[in-house]
Amino acid sequence: MMYGKEKSDLLIVPEKQANNAGNPAAESVEGSGGNKRNAEEQNTVRTQSRGSVSQAQARIREAVTRNRGEKLTALLHHVTIDSLRWSFYQLRKNAATGIDGVIWKDYEVGLEDKLADLNRRVHTGAYRAQPSRRKYIPKADGKQRPLSIAALEDKIVQRAVVAILTPIYEADFLGFSYGFRPGRSQHNALDALAYGIKVKKICWILDADISRFFDTISHEWLIRFIEHRIGDKRIVRLIIKCTWRRGRSQLRKLMR
Repeated sequence: MMYGKEKSDLLIVPEKQANNAGNPAAESVEGSGGNKRNAEEQNTVRTQSRGSVSQAQARIREAVTRNRGEKLTALLHHVTIDSLRWSFYQLRKNAATGIDGVIWKDYEVGLEDKLADLNRRVHTGAYRAQPSRRKYIPKADGKQRPLSIAALEDKIVQRAVVAILTPIYEADFLGFSYGFRPGRSQHNALDALAYGIKVKKICWILDADISRFFDTISHEWLIRFIEHRIGDKRIVRLIIKCTWRRGRSQLRKLMR
């Protein structure tokens, strides 16, 4: 559900300190005491948000371990202002804008009020995701790869939901799975491949790619798959809102 992002970021590893004004945060000049206090307060809030998300993930992980194979029915309460704030600061500050045209720096102005309103809409069912902006990037074979760029507020909600889903599905993923997982990358996959070639008798290597996978995957079946583990209908509806790209009639049918 993270199509809108152009880069896969880690879920837990914090980014560098925000640099709102474009100048080094540690720069010391006469009369900058207020700015320094503001930066310290912001860092404190961000640390608290990160801690809140980590604690929520730990509780979900415990529930998954305790009730293996059972559906988790109470998850939406883990979407909080803290988790939305954490999600916002995980976003790339210079990322391409969605259809809303809102950039990271502008959304940060009055951030707490915006996050409080967003949290209210998520929990009351009033949240509505905006259509994604379509962008095409060139492929090595000369063709173009379509990329869907979500509006900034939708990216925030998507990342907050991913933070909830991650400890659930991390418990099920196999060790040789490296794609789009926290703490793993293509470099880890290459290292594992190199190690396997060295220590085992390898006769052949298969290089395969699924053509247009993200464009052709069935969202209906994907939602059914999610519902095997996610029993909180509110989270399922939120996922559908964040990812659905087809007609409203089909959307309403899926959300029944």
